[in-house]
Order: sequence, then structure tokens, then C-alpha cells
Amino acid sequence: MKKNVKLKSQSSKIYIKNMVCERCIRVVKEELENAGFPIRRIDLGEAEITATLDKKEIERIKKILFENGFELIEDSGAKTIDAIKRLIIKFVQQDQREVSIKTKYSKIIAEEIGKDYHSLSLLFSSVENITIEKYIILQRIERAKELLKYGDENLSEISLQLGYSSVQHLSNQFKSITGLTPSEFKKQTVNSRLPIDKIR
Repeated sequence: MKKNVKLKSQSSKIYIKNMVCERCIRVVKEELENAGFPIRRIDLGEAEITATLDKKEIERIKKILFENGFELIEDSGAKTIDAIKRLIIKFVQQDQREVSIKTKYSKIIAEEIGKDYHSLSLLFSSVENITIEKYIILQRIERAKELLKYGDENLSEISLQLGYSSVQHLSNQFKSITGLTPSEFKKQTVNSRLPIDKIR
């Protein structure tokens, strides 16, 4: 029997790790509401619950999230890093041909997070043991894998979609990361793709 959380005048915002897609939003919303936590708003990486939460309720939420492959983020630095990752994933999933102005990732990240890029870069590297730039490359290559395996685009179209300056640039990065050329990867039958929230 689900326990309804006592509603109070304020709401509580929680930050959630490993939310990277629309399905994640649906799962978290359903699981929390089924447990009696009324959701006012939910987006990738965060949810607003129409109630104030005590320690016992926070522990219940932690358990629910953990059982579904997510994690409650309580540290402010971890929240910032997760926000950077979600922003990069969102941008990499976009077709760069449809982006009217080519803006550097550093500028986008700094503007969206509202902090100096240099300090964000230092925080990210110190915790993740990888630079933001390297993380972006890994996400782009993972997206290239998906398009190679399941899309109809050729390598030239994929390079444009991912914002590469040339096919050669994409091919060089692809081989450096995977050890295979894009054509070799496309031919192999073994699934060597990684979940995008596990890339590091």
C-alpha cells in the first residue's frame, strides 16, 4: 500500500543522476508518484515534488531511484557536473546542420550553467578524471556509432550532422577512440556501443 506524503506549502527540488532520455523522465515520474510523491515538474536530471521532504522521505526516494538505475545527487559539485553532462548529451543528440549559429561548447556550457567555463572545467576534470573536451569527443563518437549502425546516412552526412569539419576529422577521432575505422565498425556484428550515461 503506497504511503502518501503529507503536502506542505513548499515544494522540494531533487537532482537525479543518470537521467538522459524521455524514458528516464517517464520512469522516475511514475515510480515517485506511485510511491505517493506528487510531482509538480520533472525534467532531465531534476524533479520538483509538491511537498517538503524529511530525512525518512529522502531515504525512500533514494531507494526508489536506486532500484530503477538512478541516483539522488546531494552534493552541489556533483549537481553541476551532472548538469554539464546532460547539456553535452542533449547538444550531441541534435543535428548540427539544424543549429543556425555554430557556438563553441565552452560558451554554451558557461552560459547554461551560469559559471565561468575555466572553473567548470577544473571541477569536471578533478571529479571525473577526464576533461570536458574529451567527454564531448566520447559522446560524439558514441552518437556516430549509433548513426552508423542504425541510420541511413553515409559517413559524409554523419560528419555534418555531428558538426565535424570533415569526414577525415571524424574518421581520425573514431579510430583513435574505438581502434576501428567507421567502415570496420559498421561491418562488425558485435554490439560495442556504450550507454551514454556510462561514458567516461
